Amino acid sequence: MVQGFLILLACQLCGELTVTLLNVPVPGSVVGMVLLLIGLMIRGEVPDGLRTTGEGLLRLLPLLLVPAGVGLMTHFALLSEYWGELIISLFVSTLITMFTVALLLKLLSKEKVAVEHEGGGVDD
Repeated sequence: MVQGFLILLACQLCGELTVTLLNVPVPGSVVGMVLLLIGLMIRGEVPDGLRTTGEGLLRLLPLLLVPAGVGLMTHFALLSEYWGELIISLFVSTLITMFTVALLLKLLSKEKVAVEHEGGGVDD
Protein backbone atom coordinates (compact mmCIF):
# COMPACT_ATOMS: atom_id res chain seq x y z
CA MET A 1 0.00 0.00 0.00
CA VAL A 2 2.89 2.36 0.74
CA GLN A 3 4.29 1.56 -2.70
CA GLY A 4 0.98 2.62 -4.27
CA PHE A 5 0.99 5.94 -2.42
CA LEU A 6 4.57 6.54 -3.51
CA ILE A 7 3.65 5.88 -7.13
CA LEU A 8 0.71 8.28 -6.94
CA LEU A 9 2.77 10.97 -5.20
CA ALA A 10 5.63 10.56 -7.67
CA CYS A 11 3.23 10.98 -10.59
CA GLN A 12 1.72 14.07 -8.99
CA LEU A 13 5.19 15.49 -8.36
CA CYS A 14 6.18 14.90 -11.98
CA GLY A 15 2.95 16.55 -13.11
CA GLU A 16 3.51 19.57 -10.86
CA LEU A 17 7.10 19.91 -12.09
CA THR A 18 5.98 19.65 -15.70
CA VAL A 19 3.33 22.32 -15.26
CA THR A 20 5.74 24.61 -13.41
CA LEU A 21 8.59 24.23 -15.88
CA LEU A 22 6.47 24.46 -19.03
CA ASN A 23 4.07 27.09 -17.60
CA VAL A 24 1.06 25.07 -18.77
CA PRO A 25 -2.42 26.24 -17.63
CA VAL A 26 -3.45 22.74 -16.51
CA PRO A 27 -3.46 21.48 -12.92
CA GLY A 28 -0.36 19.48 -12.07
CA SER A 29 -2.41 16.66 -10.61
CA VAL A 30 -4.19 16.21 -13.96
CA VAL A 31 -0.86 16.04 -15.80
CA GLY A 32 0.35 13.57 -13.15
CA MET A 33 -2.65 11.32 -13.69
CA VAL A 34 -2.05 11.41 -17.45
CA LEU A 35 1.56 10.39 -16.79
CA LEU A 36 0.29 7.58 -14.55
CA LEU A 37 -2.08 6.43 -17.30
CA ILE A 38 0.73 6.42 -19.86
CA GLY A 39 2.94 4.44 -17.48
CA LEU A 40 0.20 1.90 -16.83
CA MET A 41 -0.49 1.54 -20.54
CA ILE A 42 3.18 0.89 -21.21
CA ARG A 43 3.38 -1.60 -18.34
CA GLY A 44 0.16 -3.32 -19.40
CA GLU A 45 -1.10 -3.97 -15.86
CA VAL A 46 -1.73 -2.26 -12.55
CA PRO A 47 0.68 -3.22 -9.75
CA ASP A 48 -1.05 -4.81 -6.74
CA GLY A 49 0.08 -2.06 -4.35
CA LEU A 50 -1.32 0.64 -6.62
CA ARG A 51 -4.57 -1.28 -7.09
CA THR A 52 -5.03 -1.64 -3.32
CA THR A 53 -4.27 2.04 -2.74
CA GLY A 54 -6.62 3.14 -5.52
CA GLU A 55 -9.48 1.01 -4.24
CA GLY A 56 -8.94 2.35 -0.72
CA LEU A 57 -9.03 5.95 -1.96
CA LEU A 58 -12.18 5.27 -3.98
CA ARG A 59 -13.92 4.05 -0.83
CA LEU A 60 -13.09 7.40 0.78
CA LEU A 61 -14.17 9.47 -2.23
CA PRO A 62 -17.52 10.58 -0.74
CA LEU A 63 -15.62 12.28 2.09
CA LEU A 64 -13.94 14.51 -0.48
CA LEU A 65 -17.35 15.83 -1.54
CA VAL A 66 -18.19 17.11 1.95
CA PRO A 67 -16.14 20.34 1.61
CA ALA A 68 -17.88 21.12 -1.68
CA GLY A 69 -21.28 20.70 -0.04
CA VAL A 70 -20.24 22.92 2.86
CA GLY A 71 -19.02 25.52 0.37
CA LEU A 72 -22.38 25.47 -1.37
CA MET A 73 -24.20 26.03 1.91
CA THR A 74 -21.79 28.80 2.89
CA HIS A 75 -22.59 30.71 -0.30
CA PHE A 76 -26.30 29.88 -0.33
CA ALA A 77 -27.32 33.55 -0.54
CA LEU A 78 -25.19 34.08 -3.64
CA LEU A 79 -26.48 30.88 -5.22
CA SER A 80 -30.09 31.82 -4.53
CA GLU A 81 -29.50 35.18 -6.23
CA TYR A 82 -28.36 33.51 -9.46
CA TRP A 83 -30.38 30.29 -9.34
CA GLY A 84 -31.97 30.88 -12.76
CA GLU A 85 -28.64 31.31 -14.51
CA LEU A 86 -27.26 28.27 -12.69
CA ILE A 87 -30.18 26.07 -13.76
CA ILE A 88 -29.86 27.19 -17.38
CA SER A 89 -26.10 26.66 -17.47
CA LEU A 90 -26.44 23.21 -15.84
CA PHE A 91 -29.14 22.24 -18.33
CA VAL A 92 -27.18 23.46 -21.37
CA SER A 93 -23.93 21.85 -20.22
CA THR A 94 -25.76 18.56 -19.58
CA LEU A 95 -27.25 18.63 -23.08
CA ILE A 96 -23.87 19.38 -24.65
CA THR A 97 -22.32 16.49 -22.72
CA MET A 98 -25.10 14.09 -23.72
CA PHE A 99 -24.86 15.03 -27.41
CA THR A 100 -21.07 14.79 -27.35
CA VAL A 101 -21.15 11.33 -25.78
CA ALA A 102 -23.84 10.18 -28.23
CA LEU A 103 -21.81 11.47 -31.19
CA LEU A 104 -18.63 9.79 -29.96
CA LEU A 105 -20.50 6.54 -29.34
CA LYS A 106 -21.94 6.65 -32.84
CA LEU A 107 -18.55 7.37 -34.43
CA LEU A 108 -16.68 4.75 -32.41
CA SER A 109 -19.31 2.06 -32.97
CA LYS A 110 -19.10 2.65 -36.74
CA GLU A 111 -15.33 2.18 -36.57
CA LYS A 112 -15.74 -1.05 -34.61
CA VAL A 113 -18.28 -2.41 -37.11
CA ALA A 114 -15.98 -1.47 -40.01
CA VAL A 115 -13.05 -3.31 -38.40
CA GLU A 116 -15.19 -6.41 -37.80
CA HIS A 117 -16.38 -6.44 -41.43
CA GLU A 118 -12.80 -6.18 -42.71
CA GLY A 119 -11.95 -9.54 -41.21
CA GLY A 120 -10.97 -8.50 -37.71
CA GLY A 121 -13.84 -10.42 -36.14
CA VAL A 122 -13.51 -13.13 -33.54
CA ASP A 123 -15.03 -15.88 -35.73
CA ASP A 124 -12.21 -15.78 -38.33
